[in-house]
Amino acid sequence: MTKKTLVVYLYTKFDKIDSLIDFKLNYLKFHSGYSHELLICFKLLNENDLKLIKKHLDGIDYISFIDDETKNDYDFGSYKRVALRYRERDIFFINSHSYPICEKWLQKLMKYKDENTLIGTSASNESLINSTSLKKPYKIFSYLFKKLRLKKAFNKFPNPHIRTSSFLIKGQILLDYMINKEINNKEDTWRIESGKDSLTNYFEINKFDFFVVNSDGHKFQKNQWMFSETFNYLDQTKSIISDKHTRKYLSLNKEDKYQNQIKTWGNN
Repeated sequence: MTKKTLVVYLYTKFDKIDSLIDFKLNYLKFHSGYSHELLICFKLLNENDLKLIKKHLDGIDYISFIDDETKNDYDFGSYKRVALRYRERDIFFINSHSYPICEKWLQKLMKYKDENTLIGTSASNESLINSTSLKKPYKIFSYLFKKLRLKKAFNKFPNPHIRTSSFLIKGQILLDYMINKEINNKEDTWRIESGKDSLTNYFEINKFDFFVVNSDGHKFQKNQWMFSETFNYLDQTKSIISDKHTRKYLSLNKEDKYQNQIKTWGNN
């Protein structure tokens, strides 16, 4: 018997309840179009906070996953533990600030799902090396030190990677990738998303397939990601999932949107 796809939403003590409510409302508003189970992973919450939070989830069916880890190892620490329990499932991970914004959002992703695939709802060519700038002249030495450190872990622009605010993957494959990964700080999470040893590069090295799917239900390979119109390009109207960075782009004026487009995709 084939086990249902798992949709995993993460909520931590660092998140505002509005994020959870936004997810719930949009999850109920937009039909997934594909049979699945919803799992909500609760992290670093005490018992009283958890009871209060769960009151906001009335009317929604979900599996409650209490992450017992007391260390803040960020999203991917929790994702690894979820995958460990559900290694045979296809898992669509959604972070705390994200939610679906189109009909049949899961169906459009699952249309292309195969055993060894990584499917993103958006991607980027941005490099932290190129994006990091000196904002305060008196911090020149810490800036140069950071630049040297980043050069060891990240590629220069263009640095193509699937964005990990939401992505679809087989649980076991995520475990295979995460086997020697330690997450001690925010920079470790950046390495997983866009470093030289990123999840995307792991798929490329192993000759697995990875791509982006947009709200039209179309599939885009690496050299076409920009044209999916899911992240920092034109009016960005074809996102399947909304996250804090896609919402920020939509709030910008025309000139600032263009500057973000250049930082993400270069002068195309």
